[in-house]
Amino acid sequence: MDTKELEKLPKKDGNIEGGTSHIIVELIEYEHNAVVSKSIMKKATGSINALSFASGEGLNEQTSPFDTYVQIIDGSAVIEIRGKQSTLNTGDGILIPAHASSKIVPNGRFKLILTVIKSGYE
Repeated sequence: MDTKELEKLPKKDGNIEGGTSHIIVELIEYEHNAVVSKSIMKKATGSINALSFASGEGLNEQTSPFDTYVQIIDGSAVIEIRGKQSTLNTGDGILIPAHASSKIVPNGRFKLILTVIKSGYE
């Protein structure tokens, strides 16, 4: 990998330099039998996190007081919102409304970006 490509990766502290492009799927790597989470940005009004899921790993049912946008950046997963299942593949996204029960069911290993919007709910 040449240094130009290295410039597109996050710094060691995990922060991404503003105004610098990066390769989204390379923000986080897979780890055997684990869910890995990396904070991209965290503000009072919301956060953006990259997560990777090993095969068989998902997120149990939960409810958030905030709107949450999920985008699959590698692989495939089933997102269940209020009991309705949607299969998302690489490039697909879905909005989980505030106060809606949801869970993420694995469909092999996958990576996603999770964006939580707190504005208007404080």
